[in-house]
Amino acid sequence: MTPDIRTFERLAAEAIDALPEPFATASQTVVVQVADLPTDEMLDALGIDDPLELTGLYEGIPLTEKSSFDQPMTPDVIWLFREPILVEWRDRGDVKLSDLVRHVLVHELAHHFGWSDDDIALIDRWWE
Repeated sequence: MTPDIRTFERLAAEAIDALPEPFATASQTVVVQVADLPTDEMLDALGIDDPLELTGLYEGIPLTEKSSFDQPMTPDVIWLFREPILVEWRDRGDVKLSDLVRHVLVHELAHHFGWSDDDIALIDRWWE
């Protein structure tokens, strides 16, 4: 049975809850949305032709670039795209779906937090 959007939402929530502090709490301020595919506007903005190439997207101003003078117009959003993630999961065949969702989510959170590759490595031990 193909995992639905609700399953992805649950996996994303579990991934955020499993983050070490202070990241778990700070991640609660980012809205996580799951969609089957990115919109044409998202793909055009990134110069991507194939919607299956984009597994996740961060929309917002990274914390490292925000100012106390910034007035938030909308919340920061992380998009997880179900179909591209499922394609990668099936193609790999050697990872759990929950691990792949967590990996995509952590890398999108990295954009929000302004994490370095070393910071990401402390949280996402993807290669192990």
